[in-house]
Amino acid sequence: MSTGENVTQCIVDEQFMEYLYAVTYAIILVPGLIGNALALWVFYAYMRETKRAVIFMINLAIADLLQVLSLPLRIFYYLNKSWPFGTFLCMFCFYLKYVNMYASIFFLVCISVRRFRYLIYPFKFTDRKRMFDTYVSAVGWIVVCVSCLPFPLLRMQNSTHENGNESLEQKCFMDLPLRDIGVTNSILAVTFAELFGFVTPLITVLYCSWRTVMSLKKPHSASHDLGEKKKALKMILTCAVVFLICFVPYHFTFPLDFLAKAGKIKNCQLKKTILTLHPVALCLASMNCCLDPVIYYFTTDEFKRRLSRQDIVDCSELEIFSSNTL
Repeated sequence: MSTGENVTQCIVDEQFMEYLYAVTYAIILVPGLIGNALALWVFYAYMRETKRAVIFMINLAIADLLQVLSLPLRIFYYLNKSWPFGTFLCMFCFYLKYVNMYASIFFLVCISVRRFRYLIYPFKFTDRKRMFDTYVSAVGWIVVCVSCLPFPLLRMQNSTHENGNESLEQKCFMDLPLRDIGVTNSILAVTFAELFGFVTPLITVLYCSWRTVMSLKKPHSASHDLGEKKKALKMILTCAVVFLICFVPYHFTFPLDFLAKAGKIKNCQLKKTILTLHPVALCLASMNCCLDPVIYYFTTDEFKRRLSRQDIVDCSELEIFSSNTL
């Protein structure tokens, strides 16, 4: 086999990748936008009534909504294969993708831990705890935003150089070049991302799930306590399922994709397989924007209640009455 034929076999089908991204983001856009906007409206309007993990749910919805708002630009790029919006906006949208992913992971963990602790210590939840959740959320945002900076920074090298007849300024997202930082730095960066961005959160969510299941097996639980434990288990297990579906495939292929794009994997067939599977995993990770609202609806009684027609009518009448009395 000639060298030219071998190089051709190593090339990933870019048209398939572009359609995959465009179709996935188009599917996510409308339900993700409606679901998360509705969640913010419900939780913000009734924050004082809703206990447990409402602060973390609000922040999770914000993270998802930020990602959803960038999807139209992504769809435009993959359908037109052109980016006329400038380098900064490209990098910002690219950055938002990873901020959303790791912010979602962080707040899913926080929801699981808060729900578990509320189950174990139900009478210790106070307004002070709610303020503590606010501080945790603020620190979480700062840590996530800072930790995700390497993703765009590693893609900014040679962004103004020419590549044939097409300037790299017209490229974005999957077509951005990757800076070579060496084998040692690559391994350290990937290990840090996997350990603190995936393995530790996964262990935490699984631990909360296990402890909640064990608490259900205690024979001395009261009937009302048993019902509360089942609700907690439903929420924690739903968080775990979303975590497993969206983030396990991505973090399994992420280190391999990083090494393949950095030129550290030489085997042609293996490299092509990795570069094909990773975009599929990335699309699954993007699905969390749609799946997170499922957590709110099916595991939060307040969310279901506030979306009921009668409650919406009562709320509207109350607002009208309040405005007339002012």
